[in-house]
Amino acid sequence: MAIIEMKVPSPGESITEVQISRWIKKDGDYVEKDEEICEIDSDKATLTLSAEASGVLKVIAKDGETIAVGKIVCQIDTDGKNGKEDKNDKPVAASSEKTPEESKAPAPSPVVEAAPAKVAPVSSSKEKNYTEGIPSVAAEKMMREKGLTTNDIVASGKGGRITKADVLNPIPTANAPTPVISSIGERNVRREKMTMLRKRVAERLVAVKKETAMLTTFNEVDMTAIMNIRKQYKELFKEKHGVGLGFMSFFTKAVCEALQIFPSVNGQIDGTDLVYHDYCDIGIAVSAPKGLMVPIIRNAERKSLAQIESSVMELATRARDGKITLEEMTGGTFTITNGGVFGSMLSTPIINPPQSAILGMHNIVDRPMAINGKVEIRPIMYVALSYDHRIIDGRESVGFLVKVKEMLEDPTKLLFAGKDPVKTLLNL
Repeated sequence: MAIIEMKVPSPGESITEVQISRWIKKDGDYVEKDEEICEIDSDKATLTLSAEASGVLKVIAKDGETIAVGKIVCQIDTDGKNGKEDKNDKPVAASSEKTPEESKAPAPSPVVEAAPAKVAPVSSSKEKNYTEGIPSVAAEKMMREKGLTTNDIVASGKGGRITKADVLNPIPTANAPTPVISSIGERNVRREKMTMLRKRVAERLVAVKKETAMLTTFNEVDMTAIMNIRKQYKELFKEKHGVGLGFMSFFTKAVCEALQIFPSVNGQIDGTDLVYHDYCDIGIAVSAPKGLMVPIIRNAERKSLAQIESSVMELATRARDGKITLEEMTGGTFTITNGGVFGSMLSTPIINPPQSAILGMHNIVDRPMAINGKVEIRPIMYVALSYDHRIIDGRESVGFLVKVKEMLEDPTKLLFAGKDPVKTLLNL
């Protein structure tokens, strides 16, 4: 018997223990090599554990259990057989050996079309049995959030697999429960253990409030120019670069330019030293199923709008699917968070330590504005800059936000040259 012992991998240098979030495969299941079998939560990220070999799984660490890095989490018996394959093989093996009674018995009436109908599933049974009714990792997370089961979802994936799209756009099934409207409110209480990621986020946020002199300054941005650019060039932009033209790339570019002018906003406090950066590693706050994550766009000051949009889309998707790595969330110098996607009008974002400032974006609302002595309706976004007053003075914080406002209201200020400033900005 060959036993493979799988140990908890190290998510990072400072992490000594993790929590078993859930087992994707059950104890006794046959697993294929590189198949995802378990989700592991650390205080910084969610990791997926894949099988190191094919065989029968033996679970050692249970769901919700906290286990030290390097300890054995499960075993795989590589000599174990796939029970599903054995069942499919038995009828085929038995058909080749006949008892004396069977050889003397008269042949049954031939049914030409019935035999293929029974035998045909054997060739595809392994794939069907393996995937049918099993949700992907992303789909499973969304199903837990919505309180859905596999009986409530009609699968459209290959081999009957439930995809993320199936959960987002569910098709009613015969098994779906009929909604019951009660005149009496329910008083159910549900208690769940905090994940290590959520506990770590909570600790960091409380520490920020206690250890920093955090203030917030506000301003408003007229989004007319950017919205006109998007309306005019979004099709051409997507056709050439293969990615949509959103607001985040404009804000990231404007922030990078303003950070060069106000370096303290891009700095950090390290003990009694002030640390300044001549590069801009911009963190983009993403709301993931298990908590807030901040993947980093490295050297954002050197990237074009198209490169920034591509990076934002890739990192945000990986974060929401639990595929983001610790390295991709480490080392940011400034963070941008967009509460506007949830309808937030105004907020005071909390600094992401050890950074010294964070920019909050909000929803865009048509508001009456005084333009050249006349009242006009303009699309306005309120923006907020929370900053650590120990390193950033009021003049610098206000000046930074005003500079961001100016470049967003006139995006051509982001350019240094070009016959057509807008096309140069969009790299068209």
